[in-house]
Amino acid sequence: MTTELLTDPVWYALAFLAAYGLVVYVTPLTIRVAKTFKIQDTPDGRLKKHTEPTPYLGGLAVAASFMLAFGLFSATATTTYQATGILVGGLMVLLLGLYDDLTNLSPSVKFMGQLLAAVVLYKAGVKVGFMQGHAWAEMLVTVLWVTGISNAFNIIDVMDGLATGTALIAALFLFLISASTSYLDHEPRLVPFMSITLAGSLLGYLRFNRHPARIFLGDTGSLFIGFLLGSLSMVATYTKSNPLGYVTPLVLLAIPIFDTAFVAVHRARKGIPFFRGSPDHFALRLSNTGMTVPTVVRRTHAVAVILGILSFGLVFGEPAAVPWILGAFATGITAAALFLSKLPPPVRRGRPPEPAVEGES
Repeated sequence: MTTELLTDPVWYALAFLAAYGLVVYVTPLTIRVAKTFKIQDTPDGRLKKHTEPTPYLGGLAVAASFMLAFGLFSATATTTYQATGILVGGLMVLLLGLYDDLTNLSPSVKFMGQLLAAVVLYKAGVKVGFMQGHAWAEMLVTVLWVTGISNAFNIIDVMDGLATGTALIAALFLFLISASTSYLDHEPRLVPFMSITLAGSLLGYLRFNRHPARIFLGDTGSLFIGFLLGSLSMVATYTKSNPLGYVTPLVLLAIPIFDTAFVAVHRARKGIPFFRGSPDHFALRLSNTGMTVPTVVRRTHAVAVILGILSFGLVFGEPAAVPWILGAFATGITAAALFLSKLPPPVRRGRPPEPAVEGES
């Protein structure tokens, strides 16, 4: 399809709507396939407390709709070497996650596959933008960031709609930031185009993933979504107005980063290996107080919106306001960590959980 003659708003709207429509069509088909071949997440009464077996493979529906919409509406401005790197790397982690959902890979094998995808991404020119001139440090930070965000979305995927909605909000704010930068400074349009296309896929998929979920992302989806957001957040421009704007991705993606750090600390205190599932997630602690799953998810998404607004302020706000924004952010994170640490996690029953098993419930 020729897109060169379309205005940017129309182009973005068409990509968003196409991704949304495709995922709404594809997801029921994916549910039927998963049920037919019994590719389902079975409740175990410990970490997985949903009431009945629920299909995996939601990530395939999200990825297929995203890639199809990208292919339909991609223009010269987005058919770049960087775009190829993101798509190839995304496909690699998608297949890695799919294989893990089907066979339960060991954490070391999963991590090595993610490292390889991150290196492919770096070789395609997708890298952090604040360490130019320090090649090894630049590659190290790039690989750590993209693998870290990929796993962070995998880790936060413990409740119906939680990871999907959090990623949707991050994608929308990344679109707003990058589209504004593109319009004001004639920056490349790859990031806003990919971000809004991903947002369309996630919004359509959320119809099936909100509580009670009809399908789960699985590692297939959470790793793919995390990889895309980690990659796109590195390519976006944040420092045109404020030199400290380079910390924006940390604020925008703070919820999955926070949960990853939170469970790492509490698992370490209990002597539990990091990649072994445990109910230490902040969302499960909140749910253990009697809060319903939809309430926990809505409140988490409200925080994600606040973080998106703070991120927008970091990029386009007055320079004098940036230290105040960062101070408020740091204070909020500290207060949340202290408060949530005082809440008891759900009590596990029965034998210890199997390694590396996280899932929506």
